[in-house]
Amino acid sequence: MEHWKISTSELGGDAADLMRRQIRFQIANGYMGYRGTLDEDGPEQHVGVTLAGIFDRVGEAWREPVNAPNGGYTAVSVDGVELTLASGDCARHEQALDLAAAVFSRQSVFQVNGKGVTLQSTRFLSAANPHLGVVRYTVTCDAAASLRIRTGIDGNIWDLNGPHLPGLEFATQGDVLLVHGKTQEQGIPVAVAEAVVHTLADGKQEVSEGRNLHTWQIKAEAGKTYTFDKFFAVATGNDSLEASPREAVVEMVRAAAAVGFEPCLAEHRAEWQRRWERADVVIEGDDDAQLALRFSILQLLMAAPVEGSANSIPARALSGQVYKGAIFWDTEMFMYPMFLYTWPEAAAELLRYRIHTLDGARRKAQTEGPGYRGAFYAWESQETGDDACSYFNVGDPHTGRELRTHFRDKQIHVSGDIAIAMWQHFLVTGDDSLLLEGGADVILECARFYYSYAYYKADKRRYEFLDVIGPDEYHERVNNNAFTNRVAYETLRIALELVEHLRAEHPDALEALIERLQIADELPAYAVLLREAYVPEPDPQTGLIEQFEGYFKLDDVSIEEVTSRKIHPNEYLGAGQGLAVPTQVIKQADVIMMMYLFRESFAPEIVQANWDYYEPRTEHGSSLSACAYALTATEIGRLEEAYRYFIKTASIDLKGDFKLYAGTIFMGGTHPAACGGAWLTTVFGFAGVGRHEGRLAIRPRLYPRWTRLRFSLVYQKDHFTVDVSREVLTVQAAATNRQTHQLQLVDRIVACAPGAVVTESLSPKANDDG
Repeated sequence: MEHWKISTSELGGDAADLMRRQIRFQIANGYMGYRGTLDEDGPEQHVGVTLAGIFDRVGEAWREPVNAPNGGYTAVSVDGVELTLASGDCARHEQALDLAAAVFSRQSVFQVNGKGVTLQSTRFLSAANPHLGVVRYTVTCDAAASLRIRTGIDGNIWDLNGPHLPGLEFATQGDVLLVHGKTQEQGIPVAVAEAVVHTLADGKQEVSEGRNLHTWQIKAEAGKTYTFDKFFAVATGNDSLEASPREAVVEMVRAAAAVGFEPCLAEHRAEWQRRWERADVVIEGDDDAQLALRFSILQLLMAAPVEGSANSIPARALSGQVYKGAIFWDTEMFMYPMFLYTWPEAAAELLRYRIHTLDGARRKAQTEGPGYRGAFYAWESQETGDDACSYFNVGDPHTGRELRTHFRDKQIHVSGDIAIAMWQHFLVTGDDSLLLEGGADVILECARFYYSYAYYKADKRRYEFLDVIGPDEYHERVNNNAFTNRVAYETLRIALELVEHLRAEHPDALEALIERLQIADELPAYAVLLREAYVPEPDPQTGLIEQFEGYFKLDDVSIEEVTSRKIHPNEYLGAGQGLAVPTQVIKQADVIMMMYLFRESFAPEIVQANWDYYEPRTEHGSSLSACAYALTATEIGRLEEAYRYFIKTASIDLKGDFKLYAGTIFMGGTHPAACGGAWLTTVFGFAGVGRHEGRLAIRPRLYPRWTRLRFSLVYQKDHFTVDVSREVLTVQAAATNRQTHQLQLVDRIVACAPGAVVTESLSPKANDDG
């Protein structure tokens, strides 16, 4: 299918090239991720079956997600020669990823002693049963040969800071293989079972070199294809199962084997079709953009947490153990909006994770500073919400020593990012049930944290937020960061609006909430803080907003000059003595991100002035940065620059255009926040979707090379199909919609009844000037 597949025939490359390919071809289903490695690969090739929401710590190393034993392992030898890409016997290879259903496939042709051998496999992680992985494997020899096939569960696990499952036990239950163990820190059981359906001759079961295997020794006939199907399942003690993990996985693989490969694949594809019907975005006129955007959307859909899991999407999704498998502000700011407008049930699941980890945020507030209260959400959040970020966490490549950073204790904006997302769920869905489930607690506790953090400057008669880090992490411990102050202000405003909403709609719930939080005496003070909080405003002459106090006094040098001073290519530009610290060079969009997030508050000329100032000073050391500039550029009609940044963010994983190390820290993995940014730029940016005065609003500014954009939206539980061409904007309401909506199409408000189609003519100005 056009624009629904990526593939490569690359054979060689160094370790970095291999790592980037594995990331590009990874698959996941919300419960686990499987790196894009080959069937015969082991820990040396960084095979990783990474599990969501289960973490372990060994000694003093970082806690990180647990990788399971690899139930997809298969190795083949011909005439005693093991077939691997590294052996030098591979004449031709292709591996592919079907974007429509997250199905990985490979075909490798080997030449061994003059004999041609073809290996083919198809692999998917079931979207219907997230515990289940399925593989079909075939071997064909063009001449008679001695063929050995070993397939089963590889207990040799690649970990960054392991081993997390020491002392694995190997067992069999009839034809089912089983490998199980417990995590070191908390003793959480992890079990993997595998069953094979085949027509091969009788083989044997054996434990060999850390693997539980089925082994067949076959006198292969020329031209005959040998096929078997593998079904493997993973379960842990964190899962809600009726049986133990060991019993559950055995039952799962037996049931899947009885159903068979094709029905399992059909069920998997059907679920993916439902997901794509919600989330697909069609771009006409630009094949590169279409493929990059679909790849980006796939990454988010694969990482969406399983319903009821209380999990979220980590900064590197399920592609490995990088960044400790932690959830950052990235999720709410960059990934969450796509789900909110296409799959609100998944959006709610992401927010339930923050409700679930509220106590961890409370603990952090109590321990991180003097007198802090409320919810100080973790910079790197794992299963409990306690902060996994260490105070020394970026290595100096010159000395190998870890540098002191203040990500953990001074990145206070994350609490407000979460509160804003929680409120957006209510506004966009029109459903306040999540607020009553605990979302209201989250918002008020975030407001309470800012109330406890704010510092009153009597000489200036205002509250300030001092000693913080904004999104630009190259400048730490600054005062009155514009982004941070605005987020804190909005959190307080939302908290007071929440109280008024509950007072009007759920007075009993409000009374219980105030009693539960013991917050009655503080609420009047929040109104005072809101009124007197300092939020940096544009300079009357220049229109510029200073990123933080004193920023404009820093050395104004070019990015090229700063980076030319590096002694080591992996040198980190921030922390205490980083090269960017005394300069105006910033890591990522900060003021510009604020202007996008609160775009209705800033006139176009103010946005343009700040875009022009900060863009040449932004080093884009974070994958979050490009999409913020792309989004803001669409607001001011800078469509060519918006497109340039859109392509950068949409193709970061597709092209492998990212850093593998920051200092000495390995960072290889997918970039789901950038993937979310690609959707944001397309739908919110070029299509101009948003909310205005309580209405769904659409004001297109279509990129000139594109002839059409088509996508679906969910708004207040009703469904719409949006079609943007050069000439006309068309919105079709689903016949099943529950109400008539007042939509703002460009500058006109129109009524859109269930089943109706409404249109608005688009002038060249509407498309080109934003």
